[in-house]
Amino acid sequence: MKLHILGTAGYHPNEQRHTTCVAIPECGIVFDAGTSIFRLRDLLATKELDIFLSHAHLDHVVGLTYLLDILHEKPVDCVRLHGLPGKLKVVRECLFHPEVFPVEPPFASVSLTDVVDVAGGGQLTHCSLTHPGGSVGYRIDWPDRSLAYITDTTAQADSDYIEFIRGVDLLVHECNFSDGHDDLAKLTGHSCTSDVATVAKRAAVGELVLIHMNPLADSDDPIGLDVARGIFAKTSVANDGDVFVF
Repeated sequence: MKLHILGTAGYHPNEQRHTTCVAIPECGIVFDAGTSIFRLRDLLATKELDIFLSHAHLDHVVGLTYLLDILHEKPVDCVRLHGLPGKLKVVRECLFHPEVFPVEPPFASVSLTDVVDVAGGGQLTHCSLTHPGGSVGYRIDWPDRSLAYITDTTAQADSDYIEFIRGVDLLVHECNFSDGHDDLAKLTGHSCTSDVATVAKRAAVGELVLIHMNPLADSDDPIGLDVARGIFAKTSVANDGDVFVF
């Protein structure tokens, strides 16, 4: 199974990165809808599309307004937008308010339930994350592999979600800041490098992929990869267009 990294920045795009969105095309699954979702057009491989929102901050939902072009060139039978009821409501009422975006793409809003059956015989669950306004993390367990997607939260060595992600084969986790920005991370509800790597180690995951980087840190190594690998060796920093097999 392949995880396609469409975008890896938080807050706003820069010259290297669009805002966060990842996809499993063979299952018709997308997590979040950042500015990078336009890249989904060339990857669509199913007749149904399920988009799971972590929350409704603009850098994670603005790409929903791009669906008209995506679906025009790659029509599908059904698009479902999954999220907490309050987040789905604000997307409908604010992002697609007629004064903001007058033509609503054809999607059904689906409130999250405890377990969602997904393609390939998988089951998707979610957990609450600490973030201004609230956020959720996701986990999918298939019979032979597992994946967790955790973004927009402040990682800590004793984070509540460690048990939720325990033992997954692939952990995709935000890492907005390099070490030394702890106060800013807590203020904005984001994570620093060592804390994310410690979470991965304590949760005994198979592999860690870092996304949702600070767009102002536009170097080739925005978060200090050596620092992360010193704590959890099997760590990668995702770049737009990367593909991870799991």
